[in-house]
Amino acid sequence: MAFDKLSLDGRIAVVIGGTSGIGRTLALGLADCGAHVVATARRGPEVDSAAKEIEARGRKTLRLTSDVLDRPSLERLKDEVVAKFGRVDVLINCAGRTQKKAVEEVTDAEFQAVLETNLTGTFRACQIFGRQMLAQGKGRIVNIASLSSFAALYQTAAYSASKAAVVSLTQTLAVEWGARGVNVNAIAPGVFRTALNQELLDGTERGKEFLLRTPMRRFGKLDELVGAAVFLSSDAASFVNGEVLAVDGGFLASAVNQ
Repeated sequence: MAFDKLSLDGRIAVVIGGTSGIGRTLALGLADCGAHVVATARRGPEVDSAAKEIEARGRKTLRLTSDVLDRPSLERLKDEVVAKFGRVDVLINCAGRTQKKAVEEVTDAEFQAVLETNLTGTFRACQIFGRQMLAQGKGRIVNIASLSSFAALYQTAAYSASKAAVVSLTQTLAVEWGARGVNVNAIAPGVFRTALNQELLDGTERGKEFLLRTPMRRFGKLDELVGAAVFLSSDAASFVNGEVLAVDGGFLASAVNQ
């Protein structure tokens, strides 16, 4: 008998920050595994582009913009998804921002802006969609943590603080909602090469250090994150709750590598 608990056939998934980078990869990965996916972000053209790729896979979607800084936009997103599909099975929170700056130079406004997107924005989305899932009696939420949730990265105080807090939020929601059918987990990506960071990874001492600290001696490929997201979204993870799954090539296990 085939093992089908990893199937997402017919599931309704919302990926916030789902039109670029990790979010887009996960949105398309869920669609490849059978889910109908709403990939949302702030920019309409990017939403439309992601929607076309989802539809090309034979899945249903909606073209809806949203901003994690704007609670009413998230409420509208939830309402329109429920109006169209009747429920929300999966929420993946990928919206985020970072900053590299010496901590003594970071302003209050800069620090708060990173926390507002990465932490408060994740909280808003979890709360709004979590209420819907609690009413349904079932749901899966996957947040995006970071290596810096667990290990300090140089000159990323605001980002690291926000991502450490995302882990705490994930665990708290898992404790509060697990008995009511809503599993809340997170993925902590390692270092993945993208168009935005390619120059950093390939041409700086920081990039060399990232590579040295990764025991697999290479950076991740974005599609290598899909399996974790599919697993945590599926019935195969029905007893997985409050966990952070690192997809990092061994980075967090690493100390001395030579």
